[in-house]
Amino acid sequence: MKYVITGSLGQISKPLSETLLKAGHEVTIVTSRHSNSAAIEALGAKPAVGSVEDVAFLTKTFAGADAVYTMVPPKFDATDWKGYIESIGINYANAIKAADVKYVVNLSSVGAHMAEGAGPVSGLHRVENALNQLLGVHIKHLRPAYFYYNLMANIGLIKQADIIGSNNGNAETLMAIVDPSDIAEEAAAALLSLNFTGHTIQYIASDEVTNGQIAKTLGAAIGKPDLPWIAFTDEQSLEGMLGAGLPEELAKNYVEMGAGMRSGAMGSDYLNNRPATFGKTKLADFAKVFAHAYNATN
Repeated sequence: MKYVITGSLGQISKPLSETLLKAGHEVTIVTSRHSNSAAIEALGAKPAVGSVEDVAFLTKTFAGADAVYTMVPPKFDATDWKGYIESIGINYANAIKAADVKYVVNLSSVGAHMAEGAGPVSGLHRVENALNQLLGVHIKHLRPAYFYYNLMANIGLIKQADIIGSNNGNAETLMAIVDPSDIAEEAAAALLSLNFTGHTIQYIASDEVTNGQIAKTLGAAIGKPDLPWIAFTDEQSLEGMLGAGLPEELAKNYVEMGAGMRSGAMGSDYLNNRPATFGKTKLADFAKVFAHAYNATN
């Protein structure tokens, strides 16, 4: 089988590609940087260097593939983040149609049922819609929960103020959370089997914990067992993100996402379609990774 994987050597795309290669398949990895080519070739894959903003490049790269894995890479200088995310989804759809690809596994997110009110995830809603316009193409939208690694953004706050928090809710708020390795495993299973038809959705989570449990577990791992979870207002969150140097467009979208999580709107469809089994990586496992990063940060 021939697979094309977008996302370069990212936390999902790299282990996904490794699994496909170990199974004996041909893998092309899309990357925007020539500097990644040697590492991609070292895996046994073929690099395709170009931009996901270039439909002609995508069409050429997708040609002959049995299936593709699509994801929208971050763009930190976007002036309309949702619009940018949607544009990449449209590019993928056009290239998939032109290349006559029949199977797609698309990385989306919990909350992608929301056309508005979910920050960048509402952009992924638009990506799903763009891909779903394709006729005769089987598409599985993976909707993972909140990434563990997003919690790394709290390291500076913990070091400066001995608190952790967000505008996504209080200490009792339940969070579905996921590790990239568990997403990669599900993506690989879908691509190796190609047993999905039509347009389907699969939710992925590694664990379900409260914000308070996150604070307690991460705090214990870094020697701060009394680390409190603080529920920030939207205004406080926006001020903090801007103060940390995040561009205003991204900060506003992240605040909107947090508010959507806090209200329960983003998690509503997930709760109605909770995965039957969770991934392998639990909060306690991630806490070790978090502690390593925390101790390595000045």
